[in-house]
Amino acid sequence: MQLYLVQHGPALSKEEDPARPLSEEGRRLAKRSAAHAARLHVEVSEIRHSNKLRAAQTAQEFEATLRAPRRETEGLAPNDDVSQLRREVQSRADSLLVVGHMPFLSRLAAALLCQDESMPVVAFQQAGIVRLDRGEGGRWSLNWALPPDIMPEA
Repeated sequence: MQLYLVQHGPALSKEEDPARPLSEEGRRLAKRSAAHAARLHVEVSEIRHSNKLRAAQTAQEFEATLRAPRRETEGLAPNDDVSQLRREVQSRADSLLVVGHMPFLSRLAAALLCQDESMPVVAFQQAGIVRLDRGEGGRWSLNWALPPDIMPEA
């Protein structure tokens, strides 16, 4: 099982727009990241995202490029408990892409990799992609992490 974790792209500030949509740069980086995922032959059965606009807009870029269905999912907000998603991916056979927020993504990765969500084991970047793999015996490993600035333009 592969789990792809994507922090949403850069968003406008609350002062610019209280809904905090992606900035122009955020849209560009999300599109770049999705295109690079396609070049890497990333295949997922589903894309999940939080109810925040910036996460939904980032997920839309992946949906359009990877041709996988996306859905808004409760429990993916910045400070939500990671235990529900952690339990689900522990038994899931198909691959999943989650577009979310900090510190949720960092805590989820730490919980899977170290069994301690307080361990900062992955340095996420906005619109970057982190791939975790679940191997034999249910143990997780970090397969790769790609920041958007090393990905070629879409």
